[in-house]
Formats: sequence, C-alpha cells, structure tokens
Amino acid sequence: MTEIINYLFDAYSTYSVFEIVLECLAFGFGIISVIYAKKENILVFPTGITCTIITMYFMFNERLIGHMMVNLFYTLMSIYGWWNWSRKENDIVTVKISKFSFNDLPKASLIFFFIVFISYFLHDYFNTELGAYASLDIFTSGIFVTAMWLMANKKLENWVLWIIGNVITIPLYFGSDKIILSVQYIIFTILAIQGYIQWKKSLSK
Repeated sequence: MTEIINYLFDAYSTYSVFEIVLECLAFGFGIISVIYAKKENILVFPTGITCTIITMYFMFNERLIGHMMVNLFYTLMSIYGWWNWSRKENDIVTVKISKFSFNDLPKASLIFFFIVFISYFLHDYFNTELGAYASLDIFTSGIFVTAMWLMANKKLENWVLWIIGNVITIPLYFGSDKIILSVQYIIFTILAIQGYIQWKKSLSK
C-alpha cells in the first residue's frame, strides 16, 4: 500500500502547483461533463470544452499528439453538438436519442480514418517513435472523435465507443504518469456503461 501511495506522489514530484491544479480542474470538469451527457443535459458541452482545452495543454507537453488533436476535435465537435442539441421546432427539441444506422456508417468511418491519418501525420511530423504506445494513441484518437460525433447526434452507440476507447486509454495515461487522468478514465468507463443503460431506457420509452 505504501509503495502505491509513493508511486502516486512521485508521479507529481516534478509538477508545479499550477500544473497540479490544472489537472485537477480537467478531472473535475471531465467527470461533470460525462454525468451531464448521461442525463442528456446540454451542459455536457460547455463543461466538456473546459476539460478538453486544459487537457490539450498536458497532451502537447507529453507529446501525445494524437490525444492532443482528439481534444481539439472534441472542442469543435462540442460546439457542433451544443448547437445541434439546442435546435428546436415549436419549442420541441429536434434531436432525440436514436440508434446508429447504416446511413451513419459512411460519415462515422470517414471521421475515424481522417482522425487516424491526421494523428499519424502529426506523430511523424513531431518525430514521435511509432511504437505500441503511439499506435494506441493514434487508434484511440479515431475512436474518441467518432464517439464525440455520435454523441453530438445523440446516437446510442456513442457509449460503446467511449467504453472501448476508455479501456485502452487507462494504461496509456498510467504509462505517462498522468495518474489523475488515469483515474478519471476509469470513472469515465463506469459512467459510460451507466450512460448506455440510461440512454437505452430512454430510447425504449
């Protein structure tokens, strides 16, 4: 137990107070954002944007270029989702929870492969060694941005992609000593499972 505690504290021994506070803020806003998403509350987007902007700062410093770009596209997708979820006709919200359809496949595939390509290009540009670590970063980048697009359009299956991406990302952050963010993604996984169940119930009504 003592070794675990020492490991957790040692990971932040080189951090400034400013960086620790920033990571805690990213942690808090990230969790709040997913809770809002689970409840189908539009506040998922402003809280999510705050989290992603902070996270971009850390990802750039760690040269996790794929995840940095993921958070940039999160921000753009959040702006789109914010607009999309707020659309109304006769005071009735027009975008409702629905299932992923065959018609969604071309757009989802295009987003996934576009993000993977961009992430690969950036890793190459910044001379990042494309080992297993960077490859996972690139792959999860595609998963997460696609999941964000599905969420912006209230597709039930967005939660499935979040779960897959989160499970892969947890060891990625542990490996870069981002302990707070690693714990955050464990919580994200639990919330994503709950979100899937809750959205599925809403869809059945």
